[in-house]
Amino acid sequence: MQLDNPAIIKIKNLRLRTFIGIKEDEINNKQDVVINARIHYSAADAANSDDMDKALNYRTITKKIIALVEHQRFSLLEKLTAEVLAIASEHPSVRYAEVEIDKPHALRFADSVSLTLSVNK
Repeated sequence: MQLDNPAIIKIKNLRLRTFIGIKEDEINNKQDVVINARIHYSAADAANSDDMDKALNYRTITKKIIALVEHQRFSLLEKLTAEVLAIASEHPSVRYAEVEIDKPHALRFADSVSLTLSVNK
């Protein structure tokens, strides 16, 4: 059976720690962030062949996101989200990608603050 439907990879609740913010305590202490990504891509070649070389490797994408987040400093949630989105959408078979990053406890009476960015290719 030949498949030509787009696939959606979802990376859910990737919990990492990074330096993010502009206040002194944020600059000096890592904070938790929670990353969710949706990646739409053409999975026809992988689905029709069962060949890993023709698939979008979510493990590779996740490792790149972890390395970026854990080894960089960010003043703005917008910058962090944009850089994670660039990783999520870099493969040529990606048609659409969306990244949401939560910064838990950023506001006193809220569970978190989040920012979402997306790209259509």
